[in-house]
Amino acid sequence: MSSISLLLGIMLVVAVLVCALLAYRLAQLRKAGTPVLLRELPAAADEGWRHGTVHYGDETLRYFRLSSLRPGPTRTLTRQSIEISRRRRPEGTEADILEGMIIMELEPGADDAGRAYELAMAPGADTAFQSWLESRQSHRSQRRRSA
Repeated sequence: MSSISLLLGIMLVVAVLVCALLAYRLAQLRKAGTPVLLRELPAAADEGWRHGTVHYGDETLRYFRLSSLRPGPTRTLTRQSIEISRRRRPEGTEADILEGMIIMELEPGADDAGRAYELAMAPGADTAFQSWLESRQSHRSQRRRSA
């Protein structure tokens, strides 16, 4: 009987630690990032959306999924490779969770694996994202080397 109690006690401690880690991650991500929803394409009309936050870097956009205990980003998109193919408003049942958001379809190749994504965010966050993209260095520009 005592071994069962010990096992249950250990399982309870592990469960509490996992919940504490998840709560800590949620608090940190919500405090430091921009809330978004992301899904990999192709996807069914209203499926595949994942809540998370994005963190802008000099050369990358890091996406952290909220329901993950992973310490690093879930997806990393390269700034020079991100191209928006179209923008749209939520359609059909998407409007239930994406009301008031703007959805951007990103061209394949934004990540190292060549996948395509849709990114949904609030209009203010969309403006910040667009500014971040537009301020990147042009593909044509190169630094001149001093002689």
